[in-house]
Amino acid sequence: MRGVDSPAHQPRSDIRSFMMKTASWFTKLPADHIMVGISRGAPRRMPAGYRTFRQLAPGPWFKSCATPAEYCQRYYGEILAHLDPLQVAEQIAAKAEGRIPVLVCFEAPNSGKWCHRSLAAEWLARALGRVVPEFGYEHLPQDQHPLLPSSVLLG
Repeated sequence: MRGVDSPAHQPRSDIRSFMMKTASWFTKLPADHIMVGISRGAPRRMPAGYRTFRQLAPGPWFKSCATPAEYCQRYYGEILAHLDPLQVAEQIAAKAEGRIPVLVCFEAPNSGKWCHRSLAAEWLARALGRVVPEFGYEHLPQDQHPLLPSSVLLG
């Protein structure tokens, strides 16, 4: 695919105003949005056209964590701590090729569960100085992302 692994074309100073959202793989998105998978895989028979950014996928431990706090500690410590959020935003913007990138994984926002994409969104939002909302929940502040683990305070 053209441009999928190309370097970011947007200067770092402009990335802070760049729009980015999150959603489930199964969310119907408008044509000006593009799915960027941050899960360990994609759904079977997913139509072509999405991108992936595996650097934000959870580690192989993702199903073995006993508590949300343990999961968050590992996700922040083993995944996010090794990445530069502004560089990640630039790379995701490049993959989107002019469309709004939507970081996707499997959990539905109304499932009553929490998900790592809310942690990635919170991490990116802090660096960008703006909300990275869940699609359809754009009215909520970052600390009310519908998939944030309620038992974990974000710092």
